[in-house]
Amino acid sequence: MFLTLVRFALDEPISLEDATRRFALSAPKYLDLPGLIRKHYVWSEDGRTVGGVYLWKSREDAEACHAGDWRERVRILYGVEPQISWFESPIGVDNLLGELI
Repeated sequence: MFLTLVRFALDEPISLEDATRRFALSAPKYLDLPGLIRKHYVWSEDGRTVGGVYLWKSREDAEACHAGDWRERVRILYGVEPQISWFESPIGVDNLLGELI
């Protein structure tokens, strides 16, 4: 598995309510996205950083998503360039399923 941490360092803070509204607008685009296992949206308490944590089947799936149209869409939505960190995720714990993945 592969994990990406995507952050947007905002020029002006946004409220949790505004962040949630923006997240809700983009969330349907990730349903049935090839290679995406799970995505969680994140918002910092000071409202200056938002983003997402993505779990992928492969790095290739992650790279395919975080390119081209996606970058333009998030630039428009947040007004800044995304900062992306890339990680191998060789094992995980899923307490909902009660298993190691």
